[in-house]
Amino acid sequence: MAIPKKGTRKILIKEDLFIWLVRRQGTNMQLDYPDRCLHVAVEHSQEPGSTLVIVTDRLHPKGYRTHGALVPVQPQEQPEKVQSWNIKRRYAITPVTPSDVASWVQQALQMGWQPRKSGPPFVIKVVDQCLEKI
Repeated sequence: MAIPKKGTRKILIKEDLFIWLVRRQGTNMQLDYPDRCLHVAVEHSQEPGSTLVIVTDRLHPKGYRTHGALVPVQPQEQPEKVQSWNIKRRYAITPVTPSDVASWVQQALQMGWQPRKSGPPFVIKVVDQCLEKI
C-alpha cells in the first residue's frame, strides 16, 4: 500500500529518490502507552513497491511519557504558599531528522529491503542506532 503524498519529504539516497513520512497524529497505542515511539514510512518515489516501516526509538511528542508534570512555584519567603505552576517535561523529545532517515534507509537496503518490488511492508526497529528486522 502506498503512503499518501501529502506531508511527505523527499530524500536522495544513492541516486534514488525516496519519500518519507512521520505520522503527525499519534495512534492510540503511541499516545496511551509509555513505550510507544514514532513510526516512519518510506517508499521509492518513482516506482513504489514495498514500503519500509521504521519503528524508531524516539518518543511521540504527544505521548504518555512526554506529558509534563505540574510543579509548584513557591516564593522563598512563604514556602507554604503556591505562587504559580510550571510544566516540566518528564522526558526529552528527540526529532527524526533527514540524516536519521537516510541512515536507516541505507541500513534497510543492506538488510534486504527491495523498495521497487511489490510485497508486504518491510518492518524494522531502531535499537541503539542499529536496525533489527521485526
